[in-house]
Amino acid sequence: MVSTFLDSFFISFSIVIYSIYFLMGLLSMYKLVHYNKTNKMVDYSVLLSSPYAPGISVLAPAYNESKTIIDNIKALLAIQYGDFEVIIINDGSKDDSLEKVIREYQLEKVDYVVNYRIPTKQIRGIYRSTNRAYHFLTVIDKENGGKADSLNAGINISRHELFVAIDVDSVLIPDALLKLVKPFLQTEHERVLATGGAIRVANSCHLENGHLIDIEVPKNLWAKFQVIEYTRAFLIGRIALSKVNGLMLISGALGLFDKDIVINCGGYNRNTVGEDMELIVRMRKYAYEHKIRHRVEYIPDPLCWTEVPSTLKVLKRQRNRWARGVMDTLYFHKDVFLNRKHGVMGLVAYPYYLFLEWMTPILESIGITYVIFLFIIGQLNWKFLCLFFALGYLFSVAFSCTALLFEEITFHRYDKVRHQLKLFLIPFVEPLIFHPLNVYWSILGNISYFKGEKGWGNMERTGFSSSKKKSNI
Repeated sequence: MVSTFLDSFFISFSIVIYSIYFLMGLLSMYKLVHYNKTNKMVDYSVLLSSPYAPGISVLAPAYNESKTIIDNIKALLAIQYGDFEVIIINDGSKDDSLEKVIREYQLEKVDYVVNYRIPTKQIRGIYRSTNRAYHFLTVIDKENGGKADSLNAGINISRHELFVAIDVDSVLIPDALLKLVKPFLQTEHERVLATGGAIRVANSCHLENGHLIDIEVPKNLWAKFQVIEYTRAFLIGRIALSKVNGLMLISGALGLFDKDIVINCGGYNRNTVGEDMELIVRMRKYAYEHKIRHRVEYIPDPLCWTEVPSTLKVLKRQRNRWARGVMDTLYFHKDVFLNRKHGVMGLVAYPYYLFLEWMTPILESIGITYVIFLFIIGQLNWKFLCLFFALGYLFSVAFSCTALLFEEITFHRYDKVRHQLKLFLIPFVEPLIFHPLNVYWSILGNISYFKGEKGWGNMERTGFSSSKKKSNI
């Protein structure tokens, strides 16, 4: 009886999951077609000289980023936008990150009275360049307090009405801010709280003077898996949720925010490792509670390229942290669940993250344990198991290949045949190697969360130096 119930449960749950992903694929396809149709004739250069374009502060926290920080700041300074500033927040680095930046950009400490609208760790100094070419660069040196605390410090001294939160190891395409700010200028009846863009994997790409000059498929196997994962997440998952105005997450690697709303909400939460997701949920709750019609928009263009972990050790730490971050946010805001007062976020987005992002790995683990138990007691139906596994495997491969197809049809960033051959082979391997590891790491994240672990873990960077040497420019 129990066996029959569990069999029926896992079959039903799988059908529901596959149906949801299929629907998301359809929504994403519709949104991508609409986006390309409405944006292919847009002249973004008009915004460069427009007096109506709002100023933007670019905030980039840095902790022990010595290997990449100079190239990354060069990329930020090369952004194409009319009125912007770049604020680098050195979060008590123990390496020579600050010293490198001071030398490279001729910085000197300046007198500055900080208005601590959002409480943060003590700011030790604010630096600006003596070179007029870098007049829009500011560097904050502060006591270590984590990424959320660093972003709050940047918000406190930023001078513009919008701010971009970006990982300092990320590389923006030159017109990224123009595309991110467009939704803020288009809406009349709704307030845009935040916009986010698609993130792509920069490992093995060639960087010169802060510019991405040649896109390559990563040589590292684990980074290859993440190319597929990121493409699937950003070209199907985020687009579908954006279409129904259900986004609960803007990636910490790149997001543009309404500063007044963020300050009114109390800034980033320093007590969670999922500060990016938690802030969006809190901003949306604030908007719902104050009767503000609003949207959180997603730009499917690949606006940002970031270095992803290339070792299992670092990947394990990252995925552990991601799992804890999701759980933190879901627990902090459990009152949102199926709450009509919180609109689509409460009725659609929260259940999606609860059941598909948090619960699915747990149920997968239970399912694997159940199969092992049936094998031990000699009641395993091999034909059923093989059919069930084959359907799951084929759906996973088809889903990933669909995401890659969307990429090729729309943005076509991997434009060489050898790139496409490499990428379209990975979905056939990923469900057998990378997915089981992600399930395992998610379970470890759950265990870590209930044990009360709060740390980020050390995210070592390889840096772009090797890529730079390979450039022909």
